[in-house]
Amino acid sequence: MTIKKTQPDKSKLNQIVTDARRNQELREQSYRGQALKLYPWICGRCAREFTHVTLTELTVHHKNHNHDDNPSDGSNWELLCLYCHDNEHQRYEETRFSSKQSSSSTANVSTHNPFANLQNLLNTKK
Repeated sequence: MTIKKTQPDKSKLNQIVTDARRNQELREQSYRGQALKLYPWICGRCAREFTHVTLTELTVHHKNHNHDDNPSDGSNWELLCLYCHDNEHQRYEETRFSSKQSSSSTANVSTHNPFANLQNLLNTKK
């Protein structure tokens, strides 16, 4: 049994290459593409280094949390890994919501001390 080899359609291949080049140009014009050209591929918090293989794990963080503020000089951007980026946004949200809650109500203070009777327990074993 012989397997027939078919020739690839050159017009389809040319279209794929053309689309890939156009998409690359669009990515390079985006703020992520600009930031990757401006800054070294290193996380600004944990200093993890990235290569072409792991570059998808490197994100652009907007320092003022305004995603519409994209100056071409990159002054509002910093490159962060996925983990540090998530942590930064979590800290920002906690700060935002804790300031609203503390102004509207008093924080609950814990009065329970689990070690209050520890010294008595240690003394009885002697």
